[in-house]
Amino acid sequence: MAVPKKKTSKMKTRSRRAANSKVHARSHAYCSYCGAPKMPHRVCGNCGYYKNRQVLPIEEYD
Repeated sequence: MAVPKKKTSKMKTRSRRAANSKVHARSHAYCSYCGAPKMPHRVCGNCGYYKNRQVLPIEEYD
């Protein structure tokens, strides 16, 4: 079994762990009905459509 010759410093350990915790930009899609940006696999908050059918009744306010 391999045994390390020297102790790994805290900086080396923390930088190795930090390399895997990057912040990624959230992905987005566009509604096929109204074209507004929305999160993928979610109902459109602008028109209430999902997969070309209305799921939520959205009332327009004047």
